[in-house]
Amino acid sequence: MTTTLLEREAEPILIHELTWREFKAVEQLIDRPGVRLSFLDGVLEIRKMPGKKHETIKKRIAALLEIYLEFLGLDFTPTGSVTLESESERVKREADESYELSPGKERPDLVIEVVVSSGGINKLEAYKRLKIPEVWFWENGQLSFYVLRNEEYENVPQSQLLPNLNVSFLIHCINLTNHTQALREFRQELQPQ
Repeated sequence: MTTTLLEREAEPILIHELTWREFKAVEQLIDRPGVRLSFLDGVLEIRKMPGKKHETIKKRIAALLEIYLEFLGLDFTPTGSVTLESESERVKREADESYELSPGKERPDLVIEVVVSSGGINKLEAYKRLKIPEVWFWENGQLSFYVLRNEEYENVPQSQLLPNLNVSFLIHCINLTNHTQALREFRQELQPQ
């Protein structure tokens, strides 16, 4: 089996034992397009911006989720890959996608991560410190849901923020080859019978 460069994502570079101040200095030096930085407990993660596979899946999930949120009539705000950081918690992270599910939030209610390569900082630990209520991970064609309860993430079978979401059908649509077909099928599934 041959793997093309478009299918593989580069592993991150990790630099250990940095203070928050050193991290912020490095962040200013490496502020350039094509590079994403994360930080947790003195570990700097330098990651090349995601490739086509990652971005296609991320945008598909976002499009389907936004159709669903609009269907529910929620006053939501997509906040994309907003930078989330806390000096006191020694953490900085940019989500692949994020959403506020009602107006006036300080932080997103929901963060989505698309995993196509391994390694790097512990994303759940970073989001826990940032107090993100729910995190979704897309990996190997499946969704995993994590809910923050009693200051720890619990893996749950279904979104707690969107308990009526048909997860099986959402996954089916994410995995379709054709983007337009995925959106069309998802919309049709939401229509009253």
